[in-house]
Amino acid sequence: METLRIGEIKLTWLNGGDTHMDGGAMFGVVPKPLWSRKYPVNERNQIELRTDPILIQKDGKNILVESGIGKGRLTDKQLRNYGVTEESKVEESLNELGLTPLGIDIVLLTHMHFDHITGLTKEVDGELQSVFPNASIFTSDIEWNEMKNPNIRSKNTYWKENWRAIEHQVIPFTGKEEVISGIKMVHTGGHSNGHSILILEDAGETAVHMADLMPTHAHDNVLWVLAYDDYPMTSIEQKEKWLSFAAEKEAWITFYHDAKYRAIKWNASKETVDTVDRIK
Repeated sequence: METLRIGEIKLTWLNGGDTHMDGGAMFGVVPKPLWSRKYPVNERNQIELRTDPILIQKDGKNILVESGIGKGRLTDKQLRNYGVTEESKVEESLNELGLTPLGIDIVLLTHMHFDHITGLTKEVDGELQSVFPNASIFTSDIEWNEMKNPNIRSKNTYWKENWRAIEHQVIPFTGKEEVISGIKMVHTGGHSNGHSILILEDAGETAVHMADLMPTHAHDNVLWVLAYDDYPMTSIEQKEKWLSFAAEKEAWITFYHDAKYRAIKWNASKETVDTVDRIK
């Protein structure tokens, strides 16, 4: 498992499974001859998107960013439609680190689309139960409200099965929330109305987790936004703002979906300074 340190904050990427989604949808109006130079595409025009949660450890707390696509939660049709070739092995990853799901103190959800939160629950005796029953679950109040009351567009990804079993654990925040010292969630909107990013800061070092504002390193152009984005102009505005922040801070950019990099650091000229490569 790949790791990264931001001061005393330790990040470890777990195995949350994968999807293969339409490349055109993932790059919006950008022509395929441009985006396909930067990110591999298969014969079905699909690109691989990991769904790998990040375990953050600081001050004795075990914090999970997202939850993967789960195991046994998707129908055969959904597995085909979403191009899933591997389901989650989050519990196995935790076991390798000497942990169990019961040891997760906090879960941070940048947003609540199915590929980020289906791993929060599992079926036990025909009923869905929380996988991380001891965790406080943070997401923005806007996201939480839409999760429970999806509109005609968002109901395809905000599933009631994904929130009912964990409703009592959710702590919605407004605007921004410092979950523990040095780990902050900031509402951005864009990809979804309630979408948030994470800012990690410790000992003079910084990481920015852009979540689905920038799902892969190939989305580094602020104008390259997803067809899935509900508010693309907001995505562009927020990408520009936070990529400028990251450049100023010489920060790491971390990923949940990228099939090549776990994290990347650019300088002000957009030259790659350092990477954490995904070990396949």
